[in-house]
Amino acid sequence: MTNLIPQKMFFVKGVGVNKHKLASFEAALRNAGIEKLNLVYVSSIFPPHCKIISKDEGVNLLKPGQITFCVMAKIETNEPNRLVSAAIGLAIPNNNDIHGYLSEHHGCGEKGEIAGEYAEDLAATMLATTLGIEFDSDKDWNEREQIYKASGHILKTNHICQSAEGNKDGLWTTVLAAAVFVLNSEG
Repeated sequence: MTNLIPQKMFFVKGVGVNKHKLASFEAALRNAGIEKLNLVYVSSIFPPHCKIISKDEGVNLLKPGQITFCVMAKIETNEPNRLVSAAIGLAIPNNNDIHGYLSEHHGCGEKGEIAGEYAEDLAATMLATTLGIEFDSDKDWNEREQIYKASGHILKTNHICQSAEGNKDGLWTTVLAAAVFVLNSEG
């Protein structure tokens, strides 16, 4: 079997609205630009030596129908005006030979920035515990982020988030955020 360690990764986000739940998900995939892929959800590891690329570059490396691995957060609602958010967090270690973490979070009633910071915090905390970085879990994210980065072990944290209010007429509204992996340069 071939080595399936992704060499590249890109982020996408999208929102879709439709009277059918599945069609609203399809619309969100289209809005994100990944509707032509056969998506396989994987868990939370950011591979060593993986390069983050732009959405445009990533989409161009993939072919319609290709089996594509991703970490995805999604949530849908048909409740009018219900705020929903989906976010992916990322934490990359300073040592490129060590894996990082991706986290997914989806919630109701949270503004996008709150959901995004929560996902980023989750990824950073998973990486910090793996690296043995001591921290006080009662401190807020901004304080812990400084501790993590000051340790010299965590290079970068980031997030992507999509939020939307449920359609006012009760149509299904889906939001998603994803980290999409590319296994090789040829797609």
